[in-house]
Amino acid sequence: MNWSRFKSHFYQNADLGVALDISRIPFPDDFLESKEAAIQQAFAAMDALEKGAIANPDEKRMVGHYWLRAPQLAPTPELTAEISSTLAAIKEFAAKVHSGALAGPKGKFKHLLVIGIGGSALGPQFVSHALGHPRKDKLAVSFFDNTDPDGIDYVLASLRGQLAKTLVVVISKSGGTAETRNGMLAAIAAFKGAGLPHASHFVAVTGAGSKLDATAVSEGWLARFPMWDWVGGRTSELCAVGLLPAALQGLEIQAMLDGAAAMDVVTRNRSTAQNPAALLALMWYFATDGRGAKDMVVLPYKDRLLLFSRYLQQLVMESLGKEYDLKGNVVHQGIAVYGNKGSTDQHAYVQQLRDGVNNFFVTFIEVLKDQDAKTAAEVDPGVTAGDYLQGFYLGTRDALSEKDRHSVTITLPDVSPRSIGLLIALYERVVGFYATLIGINAYHQPGVEAGKKAAGGVIALKLKIAAALKAAPGKPFTADELASQLGAPEQTELVFKILEHLAANMPSGIKKRYRTPWHQSRYFLKA
Repeated sequence: MNWSRFKSHFYQNADLGVALDISRIPFPDDFLESKEAAIQQAFAAMDALEKGAIANPDEKRMVGHYWLRAPQLAPTPELTAEISSTLAAIKEFAAKVHSGALAGPKGKFKHLLVIGIGGSALGPQFVSHALGHPRKDKLAVSFFDNTDPDGIDYVLASLRGQLAKTLVVVISKSGGTAETRNGMLAAIAAFKGAGLPHASHFVAVTGAGSKLDATAVSEGWLARFPMWDWVGGRTSELCAVGLLPAALQGLEIQAMLDGAAAMDVVTRNRSTAQNPAALLALMWYFATDGRGAKDMVVLPYKDRLLLFSRYLQQLVMESLGKEYDLKGNVVHQGIAVYGNKGSTDQHAYVQQLRDGVNNFFVTFIEVLKDQDAKTAAEVDPGVTAGDYLQGFYLGTRDALSEKDRHSVTITLPDVSPRSIGLLIALYERVVGFYATLIGINAYHQPGVEAGKKAAGGVIALKLKIAAALKAAPGKPFTADELASQLGAPEQTELVFKILEHLAANMPSGIKKRYRTPWHQSRYFLKA
């Protein structure tokens, strides 16, 4: 790496306060020129998407998350009005909660429980952690983001005695997502157990006419906010999915939207050298040979950005991890994403990054502003903890370069609502550009749907197993015997796994008699 190459390949936008260094990706001098036609095609595809083209042919729908921060760009006046009115309703609802005009049976709401999964949790969690402050937040935020009953109990324990002052936001586009439904039912049971009418605490963010929407209407929930079919879960942070929890927490949601809109303007520039999203997409292409040959390691040197890599895992991997390209060819595309934070990483996996298998490229995220305090305490004469943090970032970057480990660096001015909006919009655009470069559909997720269908099959088999054991109380079965009785010998392994789970949980009433070898163990319903 040298100063001349850095000067040639360092992008800086003074208005945004954002910089991108691609000089440590060793692309040849003619690479950008060789990909110019391809990136121009990506610009054209993105332009069509923003104008309302059917960008998701599988589901016959538009993809319009860019309109969320620029409603005037929506393809119809009706959509423009709906986006604007929803934003106004979110702000009004949050203001009423904060003022106490909308309160619980024991006064103002003090806690917020958000129930969702995937994009309905990862974005809100990332933003909450990045921008929240324990002494400034209007509401303290907790999440149910899985169907793990122990995890649900853990969160409910933290709210023990506080449910009367807890507002609950349930987020599910279809209203039928199992994990969210289960979390909602657990929360309802907790409120009932505390003698509280849950409907006066619950808010729905869902699609019009969904199961959740119908439930909220029939039970008289506090409010309902829309999820539109043209906003995918992984790009939903800047609609009601993310904006409502953030507004209730007391975060500046308009600043997030403004930051995203400002980044959108810059990343619509069709001059590749002046478009940070295009440059970053091209670096992904070069670093992974355009086929995911290397993983992306995200190293933000800021504690508040700890959850950014988790957020990016869904945005990048669900968008790009596809079996088929747009022509129907089997391509098995994708880029694996993982990360933690600097300098914690230096005491964890940077050792392997520097000296182990070279199967990755790094995205460093540098934040220039250390803290809000006007004066920073010195840890050595003339040196602050923030100076050390920068030193560890620069030192790690150089240590990796010395071993031919490649990296890009994104520099942000601070961690603020505006800069978080900038970051979200940047990566949404990069994913769209890269998808066009490799010829795949970034806006569907057939693998996710396949997993949901398979999970449904497991539940159906579990019910058959329970019914068979109930029909013969006290009679022991091996997994082989029970699978044969059910007419499903090809599912014996699944039967075994389900029996093990049932026997480990007391409410099931299923007991296990251990035998050697293990597959001769027997299971029965206690008579």
